[in-house]
Amino acid sequence: MTIQSKLKSPLALKKTILKLRKSKSSGKKGYPKIVFTNGCFDLLHPGHVTYLEKARSLGDILVVALNTDASVRRLKGKERPLNSLKDRMTVIAALASVDYVTSFGEDTPLKLIQSLLPDVLVKGGDWSPSQMIGSDVVLKNGGKVKSIRFIRGKSTTRLIRKARKPRSKK
Repeated sequence: MTIQSKLKSPLALKKTILKLRKSKSSGKKGYPKIVFTNGCFDLLHPGHVTYLEKARSLGDILVVALNTDASVRRLKGKERPLNSLKDRMTVIAALASVDYVTSFGEDTPLKLIQSLLPDVLVKGGDWSPSQMIGSDVVLKNGGKVKSIRFIRGKSTTRLIRKARKPRSKK
């Protein structure tokens, strides 16, 4: 699968998932298990990569939804994102663990979760399952909600602080 073929609008992604579920293309009983996660993914780091690999291991297809640039600014401040939505989507789509990448402009992905009805909803360790937006929708639909532990010391905020910190001269 090419990077470009992984990039989908929310509507195109819904159609793709419906086709996959109808075709039972996973070769297993039932339809392929769809795993959904979301975030800004502004500066990709080892914590992100490990997290996405763990998320992918929970099902057959991993969907990653990214906040649009305007949504990131509302959540993280006017200096973010550092990378445009197009660039962030391309980088995430290049990962082998990711099957599809889409975006959402709201502050939360609730509408997208309601539309896609993933089988597994995943977030990082700072979110308990009960705090996850859309967890009630997924659970009501018979799905699961999982929290994946963070790798200590790996964060976009930490990288930005480090990059902005003046280096001492020796």
